[in-house]
Amino acid sequence: MLDLNLLRVLDAIYTHGSLSGASRALGLTQPGVSLALRRLREHFGDDLFFRQGSAMAPTALAEQLRVPVQRVMGTVRSEITAAGSFDPATAERCFVINLSDLGELSFLPDLVASCAAAAPKVTLRSVDVGLDHLLPDLAAGTIDLAVGHLTQVDSTSLFEQTLFDHEFVCLARVDHPVITDTLSLEQYLAVDHVVVMQPGRSQERFENRVRDLGLKRRIALQSPHFMSVPLLVAQSDMITVVPRSVGTIFTHLLRLKILPLPFHVEPVELKQFWHRRAHADPGVIWLRKQVAELFRGQNPTESGRSPFWSRFGAMEP
Repeated sequence: MLDLNLLRVLDAIYTHGSLSGASRALGLTQPGVSLALRRLREHFGDDLFFRQGSAMAPTALAEQLRVPVQRVMGTVRSEITAAGSFDPATAERCFVINLSDLGELSFLPDLVASCAAAAPKVTLRSVDVGLDHLLPDLAAGTIDLAVGHLTQVDSTSLFEQTLFDHEFVCLARVDHPVITDTLSLEQYLAVDHVVVMQPGRSQERFENRVRDLGLKRRIALQSPHFMSVPLLVAQSDMITVVPRSVGTIFTHLLRLKILPLPFHVEPVELKQFWHRRAHADPGVIWLRKQVAELFRGQNPTESGRSPFWSRFGAMEP
C-alpha cells in the first residue's frame, strides 16, 4: 500500500522541480521531503528524479506517473478535501430550495441578488414538492433547504429556524361597490370569495380557523396558486384572504386595497428547515446564514433593509 502523503510529495516535486520548492509548498523540512522521496524510490524500484543542473528532472517512469498522480491529487483537492469546506467566492454548486409560489415571490429577489454578489458561481433551483415528498427529498439530500410554513413537520429529523411572523389580510379592489375602508363580518360573509387551497402551507392554517369559527362563505373560485388571485380580485367584486406580503406586493401593481380581517387569526411563523444530514454541510451552513441575515425578524416585502423590496415599496400604489 502506498501512503497518500507520499503522492503529495511526488506531486509537489513535479510542480516545483526541486526538493526545496516542494518542502516550502508542503510546509515540510527538506530532510522530510528527501525521506519521502527515498520511500517512493523504494516502492517503485526507480530513482524517479535525478539532478539536472539546479533542478530535479523526472525519469521515464516518473514521467509516466505524472498524469495519474496529478489526477489523483486533483480529485483529493476538489472532491474530498473541499467537501469539508465551502468558499463562496470560488464554489460551483447548485442549491435546491423548496418554496411555494408565494415563497418565490417574497424571498427569491433578495436571495438571488445576495448569492450572486457573494458566490458568483453558485446557482439556485427552486422546487415545490408536496409534504409527502419533501421530507424524503430533504433526507436524501436532493433538497438542501425548505423555506416557508410547513405543517406536520417531523421535528426528529429536521432542524428549523424562525424567520418572521406572517399575518393574513383581506384584498379587495379599490372601488369595490360594497366594501370601503373597513370590513365587517357581515360584509365578509356576504360577498363572493376566491380561496387558495394549499395543503401543508400557511393558507391551510387560515382555512382551519374559518372552519373552527363555523363561518359560511360563498366560494366563487378555488385555486391552488396565489399568483392569479389578485388579478381576478382586481377586476371583480370578489375578495380574497392572503398573507400580507402578497397584499403588499399587489397593491403596488393593481388597484387593490388591504383590509384587516373582521375576526382574529393567529399569524403563522415562516421558517427555514433543513435535515440533520445537512446540518454540518459547509455549503448548506453558508446558505442558511444568507437566508437568516436577509429575512430573520423582517418581512422582506415591508422591510427598508431589503435590497429589492425597499426600492419596490417606494413606488406609489
